[in-house]
Amino acid sequence: MSEKIDQIDALLLRALQGNARLGLEALAEETGISVASVQRRVKSLRTRGVITGDVALLDPAKVGSPMTFVVMIELERERLDQIDAFTRRAEAEPMVQQCYYLTGEADFCLICTAQDMAAFEALTKRLFFEDSNVRRFRTSVVMGRKKVGLQIPIDLD
Repeated sequence: MSEKIDQIDALLLRALQGNARLGLEALAEETGISVASVQRRVKSLRTRGVITGDVALLDPAKVGSPMTFVVMIELERERLDQIDAFTRRAEAEPMVQQCYYLTGEADFCLICTAQDMAAFEALTKRLFFEDSNVRRFRTSVVMGRKKVGLQIPIDLD
């Protein structure tokens, strides 16, 4: 069930997705409400779990991880405990940026970053080859970053 948000919340969320560093005054100007109302609404959005965190977006190449990989994983067994175990291992791995549990041919899709092929190979040994429940994995190397983001479109009818 989606959270109930109104037009003002939608304006706040759009603004914060574009720049999470906006101050209360700038958000008040953007939405046309008082600073106190902005503060109350943002706090409510955080408390309700609509806003789940704030991040700094980095250029991977400038911080030593220029390579990105999309990895599709098939598990041998899809028992709940096995799914949970793989999920925990992926969540604990710093090179895994995103982890999705899927329907279809693959069970998981991981977005991974690495400084080079040797580092990625070490990751495959840790996450896939050492896990007897991983049946197979297929890797695509990202040739170029064309669009990267986590912004969610917010449309209220």
